[in-house]
Amino acid sequence: MAYPRVEFTEQLMREGMQIESVEISVEDKVRLLDALSETGLRRIAVGSFVSPKYTPQMANVDEVVARFRPQRGVDYFALALNDKGRERVAPYMPPLKLDQLPVPTLSCHLCDTFVRRNANTSQEQEIERWPRVVESAKERGAQAAGMWLGAAFGSNFQGDFTTEQRMELLRAQHELWDEAGIPVTHVFLADPMGWVRPWQVEEQLNAILDEWPGVAYFGLHFHNSRGLALASTYEALRVLDQRHTVHFDSTIGGIGGCPYCGNGRATGMVATEDLVNMLEQLGIETGVDLDALIRVTWLLEEIIGHPTFGHVSKAGPHPDADRLYDANLPLVETLEEARHFLLGPEVLEHQLRPWREPIPEPVKAVH
Repeated sequence: MAYPRVEFTEQLMREGMQIESVEISVEDKVRLLDALSETGLRRIAVGSFVSPKYTPQMANVDEVVARFRPQRGVDYFALALNDKGRERVAPYMPPLKLDQLPVPTLSCHLCDTFVRRNANTSQEQEIERWPRVVESAKERGAQAAGMWLGAAFGSNFQGDFTTEQRMELLRAQHELWDEAGIPVTHVFLADPMGWVRPWQVEEQLNAILDEWPGVAYFGLHFHNSRGLALASTYEALRVLDQRHTVHFDSTIGGIGGCPYCGNGRATGMVATEDLVNMLEQLGIETGVDLDALIRVTWLLEEIIGHPTFGHVSKAGPHPDADRLYDANLPLVETLEEARHFLLGPEVLEHQLRPWREPIPEPVKAVH
């Protein structure tokens, strides 16, 4: 199967930290950022330069980015939503880059309630800004444009949204770009409240491609409140092909969330270690050291003081021929014991082997 080109950004230090305790120290955040930088990840968000009044977890982001050790070959991104934020981040560029969309983009949330809670604005006000965005793009001579929908798949406050509702807003955006003579090449769909479902992704992406075959780049931001984000990610890979680029956001451990959506930390995201494992199983090379990523997840759990949501950090990746389990592996019961896949059999020395005689090694499967 011909898959699209895949990009993904590690969002632990932004999306993950913004919902965790404000008591996490600068030292621990620097430890996490430095450890992430050494896993082979190519894109890492370092945090948000925003008002600590509303996001107190980001109050010390300046100190974090001043102290971490950037690695060559890694792109580091910071979010800044206004001029003050951009002024704060400027002294750290490079190594930082602004986390912004790659083309001029019209944006709108399907859920008016969410955008009022999250950004003190309304859907109507978002739409009112569109002509100014288009005019600015024309003045700059933009050669490509994008369309962005937030709360795209559903809302905890307003319920489910249909493909036709999404297409109606996308058509309104596309029409303005058509009038300006700027081709639409990018589409972004964000799901802050975890309503995404794989069959919706299939229907929505096919609808976009059928109506606008010139779209080549898809940015997909899925939350995992109902456990369907990774399945929806796979569905996007299945629908798109080598003509396309798809970008995902993820966090190690799958932590993250928004205090305005009603689910808090339960919102979660695709766990980066689960995403990397799936991509590698599909034959899509990531360049990420999965063992190193798992160790960072363990470090994260130590720092935040509670388990994370991912699976591969608990059971390990699919073992290849050189890492299949010993037929006489002792009993494994706890999550700590399950770490034998990386820590070795020493963590199981206290456990039983209740079979009466040694079990012969099985014939290994041939692929």
